[in-house]
Amino acid sequence: MKALLIASLLAAGAAHADPVADAARIYAAFWNTGDPALAKKALAPDFIDRTLPAGREQGVNGPLQASLFFRTAVPDLQAEATHIVPNGELVSVRLHFTGHFTGKFGAVQGRGQAIDFQAFDLYRVVNGRIAENWHLEDNLTLLQQMGITPDPQSAASGTQ
Repeated sequence: MKALLIASLLAAGAAHADPVADAARIYAAFWNTGDPALAKKALAPDFIDRTLPAGREQGVNGPLQASLFFRTAVPDLQAEATHIVPNGELVSVRLHFTGHFTGKFGAVQGRGQAIDFQAFDLYRVVNGRIAENWHLEDNLTLLQQMGITPDPQSAASGTQ
């Protein structure tokens, strides 16, 4: 399955040959599959996360660790790049994440809750690889879906 995904990415890349959009597509494929080879292909060796979350390692290892950690909680995680908008050396990406919280997130064990949230990223691409990333995830929705943070509507009605 991974070979088919990589082949389709390469074929799509050959069709439009936009290295900025291609880097974004490859990185989105990493988030979809968890395949570290895709992250290493998409990210520059000196990659910088400009919105680095607390506790995450800077550089290429940061997203690799984040993916492993999140896939422990949501093993069937899927990520779809619904929008990829290149503009010069920058590219905006909207990622739609789905799956089921069946694993562990820190000390919390999932109960099969559906996960459905989005993230927005802005990448600066140099020589066909992502050199910098600014990102914003809808973590409130994610934590509410996991039952870690109460949903205000559920809390108001007394259910959760």
